Amino acid sequence: MELQWWSIEVCDGRFPASQWRRAHGEELQEALLTNGAYDWTWTVTPFGIVLEVGFRSDGAWERFRALPVVTAALDAVPDPINGRFVYPGRGGSSGASQRRRSPRPLGAGAAALPISPPPSLVARPLEALPRPVDREPDVPVRLAA
Repeated sequence: MELQWWSIEVCDGRFPASQWRRAHGEELQEALLTNGAYDWTWTVTPFGIVLEVGFRSDGAWERFRALPVVTAALDAVPDPINGRFVYPGRGGSSGASQRRRSPRPLGAGAAALPISPPPSLVARPLEALPRPVDREPDVPVRLAA
């Protein structure tokens, strides 16, 4: 029997993802039990929480994902714009070869910083330069031997 795995990653945001799990975890687990989930695990990561869910068919996942309790829980994540990832396959505990990077800012935050132009050189005519202070004529200097 091959399970169809799905992952829901919730990143920390205005409040920790662990607080989101305390608020919505029991309802999600009840929905998993009553809608045919075969296996699931919660994983705490440095950036939040990962819920990995195994169903026997894609149809069971689609029914679970369409439930109002699941939609409400996913709408209430700490960072609803950049802090929610839902994708097929196992997620945070699968042992990726590289650490997952934080999301980059969107919009104006991603624009390049302006580069200031190099200072411009100004040429002045010789007459505009200050005149040297009058000195006595050069006197030969003798070095002591």
